[in-house]
Amino acid sequence: MNLKEILEFRRAVRDFDTAKSIDPEVVKNCLKEAQLTPTSSNMQLWEAYHITDPKMLKRLAKACVSQSAAITAQQMVIFVTRQDLYKKRAKTILEVAKQGIQYIPDTKQREQILKINQWYYGQYLPFVYRRCFGLFGLFRKIIFSIVSFFRPMAKQVSESDMRVVVHKSCGLVAQTFMIAMAEKGYDTCPMEGFDNGQIKKILNLPSGSDINMVVACGIRSEKGVWGNRFRVPFEEQYHRI
Repeated sequence: MNLKEILEFRRAVRDFDTAKSIDPEVVKNCLKEAQLTPTSSNMQLWEAYHITDPKMLKRLAKACVSQSAAITAQQMVIFVTRQDLYKKRAKTILEVAKQGIQYIPDTKQREQILKINQWYYGQYLPFVYRRCFGLFGLFRKIIFSIVSFFRPMAKQVSESDMRVVVHKSCGLVAQTFMIAMAEKGYDTCPMEGFDNGQIKKILNLPSGSDINMVVACGIRSEKGVWGNRFRVPFEEQYHRI
Protein backbone atom coordinates (compact mmCIF):
# COMPACT_ATOMS: atom_id res chain seq x y z
CA MET A 1 0.00 0.00 0.00
CA ASN A 2 1.10 3.55 -0.63
CA LEU A 3 0.69 6.15 2.13
CA LYS A 4 -2.80 7.23 1.07
CA GLU A 5 -3.97 3.63 0.97
CA ILE A 6 -2.50 3.01 4.42
CA LEU A 7 -4.28 6.05 5.83
CA GLU A 8 -7.54 5.00 4.19
CA PHE A 9 -7.18 1.50 5.63
CA ARG A 10 -6.46 2.67 9.17
CA ARG A 11 -9.61 3.05 11.22
CA ALA A 12 -10.31 3.15 14.95
CA VAL A 13 -11.52 -0.44 15.22
CA ARG A 14 -13.99 -0.93 18.08
CA ASP A 15 -14.27 -4.71 17.90
CA PHE A 16 -11.61 -7.27 17.00
CA ASP A 17 -11.99 -10.80 15.70
CA THR A 18 -10.95 -12.92 18.69
CA ALA A 19 -10.41 -15.92 16.43
CA LYS A 20 -7.66 -14.16 14.48
CA SER A 21 -4.29 -13.69 16.14
CA ILE A 22 -1.55 -11.25 15.28
CA ASP A 23 2.20 -11.87 15.40
CA PRO A 24 3.79 -10.15 18.43
CA GLU A 25 7.09 -9.86 16.53
CA VAL A 26 5.35 -7.81 13.83
CA VAL A 27 3.93 -5.52 16.52
CA LYS A 28 7.39 -5.24 18.07
CA ASN A 29 8.88 -4.28 14.69
CA CYS A 30 6.20 -1.63 14.26
CA LEU A 31 7.30 -0.15 17.58
CA LYS A 32 10.89 -0.17 16.33
CA GLU A 33 9.74 1.80 13.30
CA ALA A 34 7.90 4.20 15.61
CA GLN A 35 11.26 4.97 17.24
CA LEU A 36 12.02 7.02 14.13
CA THR A 37 9.32 9.51 15.11
CA PRO A 38 10.60 13.02 15.87
CA THR A 39 10.19 14.19 19.46
CA SER A 40 10.69 17.59 21.05
CA SER A 41 14.45 18.30 21.23
CA ASN A 42 14.93 14.59 20.44
CA MET A 43 14.46 13.90 24.16
CA GLN A 44 12.43 10.71 23.48
CA LEU A 45 10.70 10.84 26.86
CA TRP A 46 8.46 7.87 26.20
CA GLU A 47 8.23 4.12 26.62
CA ALA A 48 5.96 1.47 25.12
CA TYR A 49 4.61 -1.52 27.02
CA HIS A 50 3.66 -4.31 24.65
CA ILE A 51 1.07 -6.53 26.33
CA THR A 52 0.56 -10.08 25.06
CA ASP A 53 -0.21 -12.00 28.26
CA PRO A 54 -3.95 -12.94 28.32
CA LYS A 55 -4.31 -12.39 32.08
CA MET A 56 -2.71 -8.97 31.87
CA LEU A 57 -4.92 -8.07 28.89
CA LYS A 58 -8.03 -8.86 30.96
CA ARG A 59 -6.85 -6.67 33.82
CA LEU A 60 -6.06 -3.82 31.46
CA ALA A 61 -9.39 -4.19 29.64
CA LYS A 62 -11.14 -3.62 32.95
CA ALA A 63 -8.95 -0.55 33.60
CA CYS A 64 -10.00 0.68 30.14
CA VAL A 65 -13.60 0.75 31.44
CA SER A 66 -14.36 -2.54 29.65
CA GLN A 67 -14.88 -0.92 26.26
CA SER A 68 -15.27 -3.41 23.42
CA ALA A 69 -11.96 -2.54 21.76
CA ALA A 70 -10.13 -3.36 24.99
CA ILE A 71 -12.08 -6.55 25.72
CA THR A 72 -11.54 -8.04 22.25
CA ALA A 73 -7.95 -6.81 21.72
CA GLN A 74 -5.47 -9.55 20.85
CA GLN A 75 -2.63 -7.40 22.15
CA MET A 76 -2.20 -3.90 23.58
CA VAL A 77 0.50 -1.28 23.45
CA ILE A 78 0.52 1.26 26.24
CA PHE A 79 2.42 4.46 25.52
CA VAL A 80 3.90 6.02 28.62
CA THR A 81 5.52 9.42 29.05
CA ARG A 82 8.71 9.54 31.12
CA GLN A 83 9.36 13.19 31.89
CA ASP A 84 11.17 11.99 35.01
CA LEU A 85 14.00 10.75 32.78
CA TYR A 86 14.83 14.20 31.39
CA LYS A 87 18.28 14.39 33.05
CA LYS A 88 19.33 10.98 31.76
CA ARG A 89 18.06 11.67 28.23
CA ALA A 90 19.64 15.13 28.04
CA LYS A 91 23.00 13.74 29.18
CA THR A 92 22.85 10.90 26.65
CA ILE A 93 21.94 13.18 23.74
CA LEU A 94 24.71 15.61 24.67
CA GLU A 95 27.28 12.78 24.59
CA VAL A 96 25.97 11.65 21.19
CA ALA A 97 26.16 15.23 19.92
CA LYS A 98 29.76 15.54 21.08
CA GLN A 99 30.71 12.46 19.10
CA GLY A 100 28.78 13.55 16.02
CA ILE A 101 30.39 16.96 15.67
CA GLN A 102 33.87 15.43 15.56
CA TYR A 103 33.27 14.82 11.86
CA ILE A 104 32.78 18.54 11.13
CA PRO A 105 36.03 19.66 9.50
CA ASP A 106 35.77 23.36 10.44
CA THR A 107 37.20 23.71 13.96
CA LYS A 108 35.46 27.02 14.70
CA GLN A 109 32.07 25.67 13.60
CA ARG A 110 32.63 22.50 15.61
CA GLU A 111 33.38 24.48 18.77
CA GLN A 112 30.37 26.72 18.23
CA ILE A 113 27.97 23.77 17.81
CA LEU A 114 29.46 22.06 20.88
CA LYS A 115 28.95 25.20 22.94
CA ILE A 116 25.30 25.45 21.85
CA ASN A 117 24.65 21.78 22.63
CA GLN A 118 26.32 22.03 26.03
CA TRP A 119 24.14 24.99 26.95
CA TYR A 120 20.93 23.53 25.50
CA TYR A 121 21.16 19.97 26.81
CA GLY A 122 23.36 20.69 29.81
CA GLN A 123 21.55 23.72 31.21
CA TYR A 124 18.42 24.86 29.36
CA LEU A 125 16.48 21.59 29.07
CA PRO A 126 17.22 20.44 32.64
CA PHE A 127 15.94 23.85 33.74
CA VAL A 128 12.67 23.80 31.78
CA TYR A 129 11.84 20.14 32.54
CA ARG A 130 12.42 20.40 36.29
CA ARG A 131 9.32 19.98 38.45
CA CYS A 132 8.45 20.82 42.04
CA PHE A 133 4.72 21.10 42.75
CA GLY A 134 4.37 23.81 40.10
CA LEU A 135 6.88 26.16 41.75
CA PHE A 136 9.66 25.76 39.18
CA GLY A 137 7.11 26.26 36.41
CA LEU A 138 5.85 29.49 37.96
CA PHE A 139 9.42 30.73 38.38
CA ARG A 140 10.21 29.95 34.73
CA LYS A 141 7.01 31.60 33.56
CA ILE A 142 7.90 34.84 35.34
CA ILE A 143 11.45 34.92 33.98
CA PHE A 144 10.46 34.09 30.41
CA SER A 145 7.60 36.61 30.45
CA ILE A 146 9.98 39.38 31.50
CA VAL A 147 12.54 38.45 28.83
CA SER A 148 9.80 38.32 26.16
CA PHE A 149 9.34 42.09 26.53
CA PHE A 150 12.73 42.50 24.88
CA ARG A 151 12.73 39.68 22.33
CA PRO A 152 10.40 36.94 21.03
CA MET A 153 10.61 33.67 22.92
CA ALA A 154 8.51 30.67 23.83
CA LYS A 155 6.69 31.29 27.11
CA GLN A 156 5.00 27.89 27.42
CA VAL A 157 7.35 26.70 30.17
CA SER A 158 5.11 26.06 33.16
CA GLU A 159 5.09 22.54 34.54
CA SER A 160 1.74 21.87 32.87
CA ASP A 161 3.10 23.28 29.59
CA MET A 162 6.06 20.90 29.67
CA ARG A 163 3.75 18.01 30.44
CA VAL A 164 1.86 18.88 27.26
CA VAL A 165 5.12 18.94 25.30
CA VAL A 166 6.00 15.42 26.45
CA HIS A 167 2.51 14.11 25.69
CA LYS A 168 2.52 15.67 22.20
CA SER A 169 5.78 13.90 21.38
CA CYS A 170 4.47 10.60 22.71
CA GLY A 171 1.27 11.04 20.71
CA LEU A 172 3.33 11.38 17.53
CA VAL A 173 5.05 8.10 18.35
CA ALA A 174 1.70 6.38 18.90
CA GLN A 175 0.41 7.69 15.56
CA THR A 176 3.51 6.44 13.72
CA PHE A 177 3.02 3.04 15.36
CA MET A 178 -0.61 2.84 14.20
CA ILE A 179 0.36 3.76 10.64
CA ALA A 180 3.08 1.08 10.70
CA MET A 181 0.53 -1.44 11.94
CA ALA A 182 -1.87 -0.49 9.13
CA GLU A 183 0.92 -1.02 6.60
CA LYS A 184 1.18 -4.60 7.90
CA GLY A 185 -2.59 -5.09 7.57
CA TYR A 186 -3.14 -4.98 11.35
CA ASP A 187 -5.82 -2.91 13.05
CA THR A 188 -5.63 -0.62 16.05
CA CYS A 189 -7.81 1.53 18.26
CA PRO A 190 -6.33 4.42 20.26
CA MET A 191 -8.09 4.66 23.62
CA GLU A 192 -8.08 7.53 26.07
CA GLY A 193 -10.93 6.20 28.20
CA PHE A 194 -9.00 4.50 31.01
CA ASP A 195 -8.18 4.67 34.70
CA ASN A 196 -4.70 6.20 34.70
CA GLY A 197 -3.92 5.18 38.28
CA GLN A 198 -5.02 1.58 37.80
CA ILE A 199 -2.92 1.11 34.68
CA LYS A 200 0.15 2.57 36.36
CA LYS A 201 -0.40 0.20 39.26
CA ILE A 202 -0.88 -2.83 36.99
CA LEU A 203 2.33 -2.05 35.10
CA ASN A 204 4.17 -1.03 38.29
CA LEU A 205 5.17 2.31 36.78
CA PRO A 206 7.06 5.00 38.71
CA SER A 207 5.19 8.05 40.01
CA GLY A 208 6.97 10.34 37.54
CA SER A 209 5.48 8.52 34.55
CA ASP A 210 2.11 9.13 32.91
CA ILE A 211 -0.14 7.17 30.57
CA ASN A 212 -0.40 8.83 27.19
CA MET A 213 -2.53 6.34 25.27
CA VAL A 214 -3.61 2.73 25.23
CA VAL A 215 -3.66 1.21 21.74
CA ALA A 216 -5.69 -1.96 21.25
CA CYS A 217 -4.38 -4.23 18.48
CA GLY A 218 -5.85 -7.05 16.42
CA ILE A 219 -7.78 -7.86 13.26
CA ARG A 220 -11.11 -6.12 12.81
CA SER A 221 -14.32 -8.14 13.04
CA GLU A 222 -17.33 -7.54 10.77
CA LYS A 223 -18.70 -5.07 13.32
CA GLY A 224 -15.32 -3.55 14.08
CA VAL A 225 -15.76 -0.32 12.14
CA TRP A 226 -18.68 1.78 13.28
CA GLY A 227 -19.95 3.48 10.14
CA ASN A 228 -18.31 5.49 7.39
CA ARG A 229 -15.41 7.76 8.15
CA PHE A 230 -16.39 11.38 8.77
CA ARG A 231 -14.16 14.42 8.51
CA VAL A 232 -15.24 18.05 8.62
CA PRO A 233 -14.86 19.90 5.29
CA PHE A 234 -11.18 20.44 4.50
CA GLU A 235 -11.84 24.14 3.87
CA GLU A 236 -12.79 24.60 7.52
CA GLN A 237 -9.40 23.35 8.69
CA TYR A 238 -7.06 24.49 5.93
CA HIS A 239 -5.81 28.07 6.01
CA ARG A 240 -3.26 29.24 3.44
CA ILE A 241 -1.56 32.53 4.20
